[in-house]
Formats: sequence, structure tokens, C-alpha cells
Amino acid sequence: MQRRPHLAPLVTVSFLLLIAVLPLPYGYYTFLRWVTCGMAVFTAIVAYRWEVKWVVWVFVPIAILFNPFFPIFLTKGTWRPIDIVCAIVFGISAFMLRKPLKVKP
Repeated sequence: MQRRPHLAPLVTVSFLLLIAVLPLPYGYYTFLRWVTCGMAVFTAIVAYRWEVKWVVWVFVPIAILFNPFFPIFLTKGTWRPIDIVCAIVFGISAFMLRKPLKVKP
């Protein structure tokens, strides 16, 4: 677990994104923006420190898309595939991203 401190949060966000395809109250989607943006930023920072640059390039756009400060308003039909793709990205990254054995200070 020391090499994957992000595993449980990323799997949780992936699950929350998959639930988002259901008809839910607007408050859930606001909550989802905060959680998804926060975890995308956290993952990008962790990946940057671990020098895994491809993860940074994937999660910075996700953080921008889901940011709660300047929200991007799209229709429910547009958000559904985005939520599914992002759930897959979070899920795959949870298992692919690992702390290298040696990290530069």
C-alpha cells in the first residue's frame, strides 16, 4: 500500500463517476465535481513527484473539465460518456500508477 496511497480514493472516484450516469439530484453532480477535480489534482501532483508524466497529462484536463470554480455546463447526454471514460481512466490509473522504488528528492 505504500507504493499506492492513491488506490482506494481513485477506485472510489471511479465508482462515483459510474453512478453519475443514473438520474440523480443536481447536488450529487456538484459533489461529484468537487471530488473528481480534487482527486484529479491530487493524482497529477503525486504523478509529477514520482516523475510519471503521462499521468499528469491525463489528469490535468480532467481537473479542468470537472472544476467547480468555473464549471463547464454540458447536457446530461454529453456528460454520460465523459463520466464513463473518466471512470475508466481513474480505475486504470489506480492500478497502473505506482511509486517508483527510487524517487529523486
